[in-house]
Amino acid sequence: MCSTGSTEDVLQQMSKLWSMLDDLSENDPAAYRTLIEKQIKEGAEFRAPPELDSCLCTEILKPKKGLLYINICGWKRVPAPQDPSRPLPVYTGKLETGTNEDQGWYTVLDVALNPVLLQESRENKAEINQVYMLALSFAQKQLGMTLSQQYRVVNSSPNSSPDELHCRLGFQKLSSAPKQPNTAGQTPAALLQHISSLRSENQEDSAPQIIFRPAEKIKKDLIHVISAASVEPQKPEYRLEVKTDAAGVPDSVELTVELPMVCSMSECQLSMSKDDVLLEVEDLYYLLVDFPKTVNEDTASAIFNKKKRRLTLKVNVL
Repeated sequence: MCSTGSTEDVLQQMSKLWSMLDDLSENDPAAYRTLIEKQIKEGAEFRAPPELDSCLCTEILKPKKGLLYINICGWKRVPAPQDPSRPLPVYTGKLETGTNEDQGWYTVLDVALNPVLLQESRENKAEINQVYMLALSFAQKQLGMTLSQQYRVVNSSPNSSPDELHCRLGFQKLSSAPKQPNTAGQTPAALLQHISSLRSENQEDSAPQIIFRPAEKIKKDLIHVISAASVEPQKPEYRLEVKTDAAGVPDSVELTVELPMVCSMSECQLSMSKDDVLLEVEDLYYLLVDFPKTVNEDTASAIFNKKKRRLTLKVNVL
C-alpha cells in the first residue's frame, strides 16, 4: 500500500506540474520558452566531459617507490559544495599503474571537482594550494600510500589523453549529440519527457561514486599537510667517493645524488668551492657536502641521467 500511495503522489505532482506548464505556455509563452530552454541547457551541460585543470606529481615512498600523478579535473557533473561546513563532493577514477624507461614505476589517479570550485580557488593561491593538498591527503589515506611531503605541478601525466582520462572517470561519450527540441511546437508533457531522458541517460554514465569526506576532518587534514609541506626542502640521498689512480693516489672526487622528483639538469643549481659543493632544487632538495679532499673547481663536470633521475658530479683533486 505504501508503494501504491507513493506512485499516486508522484502522478498527482506530475499532473499539477503539467497543468502549470500548460497554463504558462498559454498565458506567457516567452517565460515558458525560457524555462524549457534553461532545462535543456542544463541537461546539455550535464553531458559535458571532465576537463583537465592541472596535474600534480609527487614521490611514492611506500609500499613501493615510484611517482604518483594526480590529474585535477573540473566536471560539471560534480555538485558544488553548498556550505563550507558541508562535506566536499569528489569523483575519483580508476587507479592506473605502469612503467616507462624515463620514469620507472608510476601511478595515475584522476580526481574531479566542481569546475566553479576550481575557478574560484584559482583566484587565491592559498586556496588552490589547499585543493592540491586535499587531493594529496586523499590519495595518501584512501590508497594506503606514504607520499613525499613535496609536490610539483607538471604539464601532464602518463596516459593523460582526453579519451584515457574520460575512460578512467567513467565518462562515456555518446555517439551523436541530442537533437534540440522545437520548444514552440511540443507539449509540456513531451518536453518534460525529453528533459527527463537527457538526465537519465547521463545518470547511466556516472560510474564513479561521489565521495563525501567529513568537513571537520578535511580542515584538520589540510592544516596538517600544509604545515608539513611548508618545511625546508628535503636532503636527498647521495654517495661521495674519492677515486684513485693506478698508483693508489687520490685523483678525483665523485658525488652521486638521487633526485627522483627532478626531470632535467636545468632544475638544479650547483655552487662549488674547493672545499664544498651546494646543490639546490627549488622547493624540493637542498644538499651541502664538504669534499674529503681539496678540489680544483675548474675541472668539475656534472651529468644528469634522466632515466635514473640521478646527478653525478666529478671534480679533480688538487
